[in-house]
Amino acid sequence: MAYDVPRIRSGFPSLASGWAHFDGPGGTQTPTVVGEAMASMLSGPLSNRGSTSESEIRADRAVHEFRAAMGDLLNVQPAGIVHGRSATQLAYDFSRHLAKDWGPGDEVVVTRLDHDANIRPWVQAAERVGALVRWADFDPETGELPVEAVTGLLTDRTRLVAVTAASNLIGTIPDVAGIAAAAHDAGALVYADGVHSAAHELPDLASLGADFFSCSPYKFLGPHCGVLAARPDLLESIAPDKLLPSTNVVPERFEFGTLPYEQLAGVTAAIEFIAGFVAPSSTGIASIDAEQSDAAGSRRARLTRSYRALHAHERRLLTRLEAGIAELPGVTVHSRASRRTPTLLLTFAGHEASAVSAKLAEAKVLVPSSHFYALEASRRLGLGDVGGLRVGLAPYTDDDDVDRLLAGLAGALA
Repeated sequence: MAYDVPRIRSGFPSLASGWAHFDGPGGTQTPTVVGEAMASMLSGPLSNRGSTSESEIRADRAVHEFRAAMGDLLNVQPAGIVHGRSATQLAYDFSRHLAKDWGPGDEVVVTRLDHDANIRPWVQAAERVGALVRWADFDPETGELPVEAVTGLLTDRTRLVAVTAASNLIGTIPDVAGIAAAAHDAGALVYADGVHSAAHELPDLASLGADFFSCSPYKFLGPHCGVLAARPDLLESIAPDKLLPSTNVVPERFEFGTLPYEQLAGVTAAIEFIAGFVAPSSTGIASIDAEQSDAAGSRRARLTRSYRALHAHERRLLTRLEAGIAELPGVTVHSRASRRTPTLLLTFAGHEASAVSAKLAEAKVLVPSSHFYALEASRRLGLGDVGGLRVGLAPYTDDDDVDRLLAGLAGALA
């Protein structure tokens, strides 16, 4: 089955509002099946995890299904999946865990391309123990982060390299695998921020080469939470501060307190929804049963097909969008890297990005303006703490949305 946008859009009740959403990089709309999965988990029998009552078993099943689904999405073992409140919280947690082994003379590498959530936790952790922070720069003209910009900073004292898998501001996709290979040769770990990347590129932790990979399901149709993936044996080597009675089993030792079972159920439903983008179904995208899923292949195989179709869909729309923007006067496009997500950062001669955003909103086209917490990148681009207008495509974006955006931009700039 081809990528059927009307079929996919039918799963999102929020789209009936009439708004064209280009705010996906900040968080996507949520399909019905995700809300239903969360409501069902909360309203059905539910207790702390166990094996005696139905309520205990449902909670335990939600945890295992969540880890299995995220494992399929990221191509890692379920035992390497850690749930967190957000990707930011997970970065702070792991910066503290890892910094226990750092000291004066050690070094950490961060990049100016990253979201601040993959910069400040490492900078602050390094400062607390007297370690040196080295900054890798990107080219503001091209948006590229060359491998050499990072590898040239590596020494035998480098303990960690923090790098984005895709810029949430301008969409640049760095060569994380090349960076990771050099970092490992230097004896350093690599923490990849995949929050923006995972919505557009099917993650594969092994081929990416990163030791840690974080993402946020609400960026790919799920509920608000964060996920970190790593090899279970690596997690075994890290000792977090925790309550004495709490388990020391990986990955649970990193998850403090009772897990939000309804969130886990929502994440599982979101991943299954994505896996069904191009899977056969006689009654709609949300109704693929186990027999149909088996016939269509493993969930990882179905995700691979779905992301391939999504990639083609987004690239087609991006080509149309870029062509239309090129005809508008006074628009600067800051998203120029050779490999990038369907995300554009725009500024306008004679118009504040916030004013253009407000004008678009009058036509029910949502395109926010900001630095979007990529503060270092915004400053490096010469946009200060203001940033620009960020246009992001999502699985439910269609040609009509693009037409409305282009028309709205033309009107706002007239």
